[in-house]
Amino acid sequence: MAWTSLRHLAWLGLVALAACTHSDLRPDYPRTPSTVLPVQADAPLVAYAARMTAEHGTDSGVRLISDSGDALLARIALADRAKHSLDIQYYMFHSDATGELLAQRLLAAADRGVRVRLLLDDLHVAGNDDVLRALDGHRNIEIRLFNPFLERNASLWGMGKQFAGDFSRLNRRMHNKAYIADGAMAIVGGRNIGDEYFDANDNVNFRDLDVLVVGPVVAEVGQAFDRYWNSPQSFPIGAFHRHQPAPEELQELRKSMAAHARTFSQGSYAQNLVARVGDLARETPAKEWAWGQASYLADDPEKGDPVANNQDLHMAPAIRAWLDGATQRLTLISPYFVPGKRGVDYLQGMRERGVAVEVLTNSLASTDAGNVYVAYAAYRPPLLKAGVKLYELKPDARRGRGGSHFFGSSSGSNSLHAKAFVVDEQHAFVGSMNLDPRSFDINTEDGVIVHSAALAKALLSIFADATKPEHSYHVLLDANGGVYWEGKQANGEMIRYDHSPETSWWRRFKVNVGGLLPIEGLL
Repeated sequence: MAWTSLRHLAWLGLVALAACTHSDLRPDYPRTPSTVLPVQADAPLVAYAARMTAEHGTDSGVRLISDSGDALLARIALADRAKHSLDIQYYMFHSDATGELLAQRLLAAADRGVRVRLLLDDLHVAGNDDVLRALDGHRNIEIRLFNPFLERNASLWGMGKQFAGDFSRLNRRMHNKAYIADGAMAIVGGRNIGDEYFDANDNVNFRDLDVLVVGPVVAEVGQAFDRYWNSPQSFPIGAFHRHQPAPEELQELRKSMAAHARTFSQGSYAQNLVARVGDLARETPAKEWAWGQASYLADDPEKGDPVANNQDLHMAPAIRAWLDGATQRLTLISPYFVPGKRGVDYLQGMRERGVAVEVLTNSLASTDAGNVYVAYAAYRPPLLKAGVKLYELKPDARRGRGGSHFFGSSSGSNSLHAKAFVVDEQHAFVGSMNLDPRSFDINTEDGVIVHSAALAKALLSIFADATKPEHSYHVLLDANGGVYWEGKQANGEMIRYDHSPETSWWRRFKVNVGGLLPIEGLL
């Protein structure tokens, strides 16, 4: 997830000379409660899930999705195969090539009679309502916005003023990602909807992880979705517009989507997808599924509310209790890693108990959040002194022969976006939660814990590949306590760096100046 927009808005909000006046979020607008539809046996996805789970009792099945193309295809497949319902929750849903492709499939599903509920955080929607309003005009599609802005067509400066006037509320964002089809299968993980999450961006692509799940845990995902959907924080998009969209607007949107689809289909990315679409017609091989007891965790929608907020609304204590069980090895993958003093003390305690601790995060060259990197940098020395192994992803990491699909095939720069934790090579978490103050205390998050050695092994394989010296820099301490980096060049030569690799002095200067701001708690 890119924090750039939120940081800019927070900054504008703090310096705005005239804050907008707060007003009520139209609580009188009709909001009909709804819930996940009952699972119906006539749905192909339900029948498939039933066959998959028949011999696994109360265990859930999990398929790790590390390949970005597979991540898009999985979402398309669920939209195309759904018969009764699609319940979708995202922090970002871009109106770019892949976003429009998926929106087109959701519209096609609605045309078949599928009920589509789309819940989006409003941070990246405000000012771009037209497409969503047109979709919302379909009788089978309902769109709600979480924690919305009041002024819908505001400039960045205008949104900053709204932040200043209502900062404690608007600073809280819904970072969850969930995609549920027919109550039978769900996708949970770190990916938003947009080109950079599906290896379709020519400039930069996020390296991320999702899991496709079947079995009892799917019902837990649906129950959490309903809590958010029916929350006082979620408003129908129509609540902010006096007039409902005309039928012609949806027809124009169909034409626009069709034109974009024709253009998109002519590109090499689409051609590669088409070559793999045949796989959607076949059931996933059993060997690609891991099985085990699984729990879905999600923050309460009220998390971060200064009035209602308490630790009972947070999933972080449950995550910590699970991590506390580590006795041998703790593996952490987090693109934004700001442990704070409490986190450093916690990991030092792990090391004192003999637990091997290893962390993969972004380098300054690969991160999209320089302020986060600077905050993390302050905690490197004590972590390294405690024996925690730190690795920072290179922006030019590429998939090699025999390597994992994690790095994709794009020629663009790479940035880490996956959030995954592995305990003792036996238990794993995949979700939306970063190891930083914003995820712990401000935003809502979600994810799934699976007690499966097979899933843990798959994640550790990705970690091992990602932390090879050709893919990541190993961060170390010299004899004087100074930080340095080691990595392998394209010619195979190992090289040492005494400052953040692959960065200019100007880049380092800018982020260091930004790091002087007292905003660590917002990162």
